Amino acid sequence: MAATQPQKQSSYNAAEITVLKGLEAVRERPAMYIGSTDAHGLHQIFYEALDNAVDEALGKFATHVTVILHKDNSITVRDNGRGIPVDVHPETGLSALETVMTVLHAGGKFNKNAYKISGGLHGVGISCTNALSSEMTTQVMRNGKLYQQKFSRGIRQTELEVVRKLNDAEQTGTTQHFLPDTEIFADQKFNPKTIEKRLHTQAYLTSEILFTFINEQSEGAITKQYYFEKGILSFVNSLKVGNAIMKTPFFVSKEDENVVVEVGFMYTDSTQENIKTFANNIENPEGGTHLAGFKAALTQTINKYGLGASLLDEKTKLEGEDVREGLTAVISVKLPNPQYEGQTKIKLNNPEIKSIVQKVVVDALHEFFQENPGDAKSVIQKAIISLKARNAAKAARNAILRKNVLTFSALPGKLADCSTKDKELSELFVVEGDSAGGSAKQARSREFQAILPLSGKPINSEKYRLDRVLANEKLKDLVTALGCGIGEQMEIAKLRYGKVIIMTDADVDGAHIVTLVLTFMYRFMRKLIEDKRVYVAQPPLFKVEIGKEKHWFISDSEKDNFVAKQSKLGKKIKSIQRFKGLGEMNPDQLWETTMDPKVRVLKQVDIKDAQQADAIFDMLMGTEVAPRRKFILQNAKFAILDV
Repeated sequence: MAATQPQKQSSYNAAEITVLKGLEAVRERPAMYIGSTDAHGLHQIFYEALDNAVDEALGKFATHVTVILHKDNSITVRDNGRGIPVDVHPETGLSALETVMTVLHAGGKFNKNAYKISGGLHGVGISCTNALSSEMTTQVMRNGKLYQQKFSRGIRQTELEVVRKLNDAEQTGTTQHFLPDTEIFADQKFNPKTIEKRLHTQAYLTSEILFTFINEQSEGAITKQYYFEKGILSFVNSLKVGNAIMKTPFFVSKEDENVVVEVGFMYTDSTQENIKTFANNIENPEGGTHLAGFKAALTQTINKYGLGASLLDEKTKLEGEDVREGLTAVISVKLPNPQYEGQTKIKLNNPEIKSIVQKVVVDALHEFFQENPGDAKSVIQKAIISLKARNAAKAARNAILRKNVLTFSALPGKLADCSTKDKELSELFVVEGDSAGGSAKQARSREFQAILPLSGKPINSEKYRLDRVLANEKLKDLVTALGCGIGEQMEIAKLRYGKVIIMTDADVDGAHIVTLVLTFMYRFMRKLIEDKRVYVAQPPLFKVEIGKEKHWFISDSEKDNFVAKQSKLGKKIKSIQRFKGLGEMNPDQLWETTMDPKVRVLKQVDIKDAQQADAIFDMLMGTEVAPRRKFILQNAKFAILDV
């Protein structure tokens, strides 16, 4: 066979090569620089402006950072630091201010004399904010003068100018005001709570620095301020759930090899762990080398001290998950040249940080245990209980696996499985009660819908460890039906169904069962939720008939509005039926209202803020009564009772 001759590319020459100038690359592919163009990306351009202000505070040049959210969705970030330099940059021929605002990889972060540590994107950050804003104004107080320059979509609109001389009360500082470009972010709006949380966190991590947030979008322009003298210890105290089992919280702050390591932690009677990691005040959601160093130090020191104090014997070796149960910790490192995984800094990658953090924590924790033997004993005793529970849970998991392998019918007897082999098309309905389960089995499409009835309410898994949870037959059946394992051993790839749909009566008991199942999934099968596999069905409360027409409504307000509208049109309502539960519906009704993919309404369960979700689950479902009682008293007036 003759070789195919390559097609000639006579028109392909230098003119075909596109060269993006200035900040055009950022506008062309913004997700490469800020992660996305959704709400996360929108807030990222705010974080970049805020990070620059925080860097001034980290360098001890600023004491106050102010953020203003304006009504038009623009933001002002102000600090009382040194102010961006305004003299001419020797390489660009532009002012240093214009260079920083319009040139990628330009900034003081590269100069160790200017910033020993910083959290910004090394000169990428503020220029990205500028590139993705339709309007941006930078003001600098420096040299006794107020300077100003305006930009639009990264392009200079005015020359750097002197607005006026400063008065005696004014010092130095930088003010950035920007309006996100709707061409990039469409209808995205800043979330005041997201901004507030960021400032709150920065105040914890930068002790003795005042952060002010002014929300002009709220009625009366609400002002909130954050200032913490104890910093990280205050942060740990705000994050912890449950009752403390330590009289004294652990804290260390030490500089080693030009790296500042700050770690604070507290143990409680909770069964969960909550560890927050930060590098140069930027949160790293996936941890990194600082987290690895801390974990290694914790496990190493607790085992060594426990053995030496005769709290552990030679045969007992505590592992990481044992010593971290009930732990709330904040790990913060400040280093000269941070290396991150991803532009949005989700994980710290500096290899040297692991050994530095490990050394600092080992030394400080050993000394802490020597000075606080009672706390050391409480921590080790809790870890031993965790070890025993882990072994019991492992035995329970293995028992389920053995049952699945050795019996002819590995799946639960109550499960009515579907026939399709395509996991992505299949659905498992977890249904309240045998009666509703019977209706659902008749109503379903056998090809792709499976039904698992739950008789009665499952155990509240917030209050128990995994071994006790797996002893509950209802939850054990659910784990077996899903087929993907549980806890640390869970493999989402082995999940047998594309959707897991919780379907209960539209009443208080039904809502309680939904809460119990979601609590179990959040604590022990969280990957189901993170992978967006979990849904809650929305069965109707009412059926309204007008002649031969049937209309279904999931709430009183929907039904009332519809009835009022039809009455105005002169239509006669034939009947209004209120369903007390799924079992009252015949199979046809259940299918056409709740199970038919063409018309049904499903709520997808998502975790937007894991920390907040964790705290809410613990408060509402945990062992501590006082916080739950306070919540009920504060929110009882908003409750809609089914009486």
